[in-house]
Amino acid sequence: MKCKVIYESDQDNIINEYIVFCKVFNEQIKEHGMTKQAVTETIRVCKDRNILKQYLSSKEVEVVTIMMSLFDDEQIMRTYAKDIKRETLMEKAILMLKKGKINIDEVSEYFPELLESDIKEIEAEVMQLA
Repeated sequence: MKCKVIYESDQDNIINEYIVFCKVFNEQIKEHGMTKQAVTETIRVCKDRNILKQYLSSKEVEVVTIMMSLFDDEQIMRTYAKDIKRETLMEKAILMLKKGKINIDEVSEYFPELLESDIKEIEAEVMQLA
């Protein structure tokens, strides 16, 4: 199997410009976080450096919209993963409570990631099962 590695070069072509655009974008995310400001600054910096300038000048609104939707999708996935982790921890805490391995006062010690509201929810569920 052969694979080509694409990397930044001195050549003036669309692929190289896109690679530079991505590098600028990553720098802006580090500076501004995943925000619209990071996107608009990336576009400004690239236009100033003559990177994808013609495309960015004519399609700036579309580029911002697409990139912001990528942020939204990524945020949705992070939130989903966080929710799954929280639910898993809550299920483990409930199981340990049911088996008598811990008491309700020890949940925060064994599961420090859980919020006080999560622990109250766990307590209510365990009380219903008792």
